Amino acid sequence: MDSKFLNLEQEKRDRILNAALREFAQRGYKQASTNQIVKDADISKGALFHYFKNKKDLYLALYDHFVDLFMEQLETQMDWSEKDIFVRNRSMAAIKIELYHRYPEMFNFLNTAFTENAREVHKALESRKDKFLHQNYRTMMADIDRSAFKENVDIDKAVDIITWSLEGFAYRQQAKVKGLTIDEIDLDGVLAELDDYIEVLKQSFYQ
Repeated sequence: MDSKFLNLEQEKRDRILNAALREFAQRGYKQASTNQIVKDADISKGALFHYFKNKKDLYLALYDHFVDLFMEQLETQMDWSEKDIFVRNRSMAAIKIELYHRYPEMFNFLNTAFTENAREVHKALESRKDKFLHQNYRTMMADIDRSAFKENVDIDKAVDIITWSLEGFAYRQQAKVKGLTIDEIDLDGVLAELDDYIEVLKQSFYQ
């Protein structure tokens, strides 16, 4: 991301980022309007294109920035000496919640980017998605403690089911709290509900 943009004061930077995240997440690349982004961010169009060359540059810079931010938070905040898959996923959920407070549409944007087929950005996204999936996200669970699983369980498939289940929980929670302020969200309640689902999964797959 352009150094001129990163040097902006945080409030203005986050205002622009959130406006762009919201527009791309809700409307997709083709239908997204830079006019709406600058209106929501309360800046001029000239200012936006001072930091980003064009709509494509903005979209890809947004994707790169938030993938890097997410990975950086995971790498620095998680205890990688902990090998239990459920403990890791719970820690990951806490980090996602923290990021959600600051960037409410961040994960919606990243999710829609995985199915974005606009020709202008498709090729660039494909290489980025491949790197994210194969070099980063999947390796995070490569060294989990496999001894805790039941003997008759296909561990690789179990890991997929656990991942899909907890991602589904996260998407549902995002939908439930959409539009709420941080003070209106029962964070302890969200984590307590997550713990209930984790317990069910443990009973299904662990000895």
